[in-house]
Amino acid sequence: MHTEKFDSFFQGNARIYLNNAIELALEEDGPDLTSEGIFPSGHKLSAKIISKEDTLVVGLPLIPLIMDACADTEWSWSALANEGDFVPDRTVVATIEADASHLLKAERVILNFITHLSGIANLTKLYVDQLESSGTALLDTRKTLPCLRYPEKYAVIMGGGQNHRKDLTEILMLKDNHIDLAGNMTEAVKKLRATYFPCPPIEVECRNMAEVREAVACHADRIMLDNMDIPTIQEALKLIPESIETEVSGGVTLDTIRSIALASDSGPTYISVGRLTHSAPIADFSMLVSE
Repeated sequence: MHTEKFDSFFQGNARIYLNNAIELALEEDGPDLTSEGIFPSGHKLSAKIISKEDTLVVGLPLIPLIMDACADTEWSWSALANEGDFVPDRTVVATIEADASHLLKAERVILNFITHLSGIANLTKLYVDQLESSGTALLDTRKTLPCLRYPEKYAVIMGGGQNHRKDLTEILMLKDNHIDLAGNMTEAVKKLRATYFPCPPIEVECRNMAEVREAVACHADRIMLDNMDIPTIQEALKLIPESIETEVSGGVTLDTIRSIALASDSGPTYISVGRLTHSAPIADFSMLVSE
């Protein structure tokens, strides 16, 4: 199984947050009294994880992490698909062998991660396909489930998208509240550049053409065109020099994303879509357990 992207993504804090999420998911369930009451210690079971639809499969490298956190006896597993593969309905993507109580306790946690992350990857790929040959890249947002941001943003990458920012330090983003409370956009940008050296990239959220002009004058690193219709997007893109990245955000759907990307000869650098993470349906997988 190819895990290069997984290993590269989950380093440092990302790995710490992932391990914490796994531990918390197992703690939420408490002890599996049902399985412990039925199966004696040492009773081995085998399991197959099976796709129940045509789908990308994302999250397989989580299986050994979950089993390590759950099992205090020997267990084994095998991946029968590569991470990120597109598999047809009824494909066995992995097998696990472990003590009954450990395997059955881990079952739902494993499936919750795989179905959720695979679903995000599936939806991301649909959006990415709409952007083919447009020159515009797809971004996610910070609209993620609490404590699951890193797994969800990893799933976006596995679906072909890109990450916007993983936390509040990677890009300094001036949103409407910052601008309104600072007095104006120009003053807010000046304060940031006076406070941090070196200053991280500054992105400015613009709600109208006046704010776009001000953002250009401030030499922002990226300008977000927020909830604008296509004619306004076209007008704004003409004002923004190539040296400044552009991002369109707000209300983007599968039906509209391509027309936004092709709104002008030089379309936006990025289009960000919150629904990649906050509204992706799960992919259907099940675990079949046997003696």
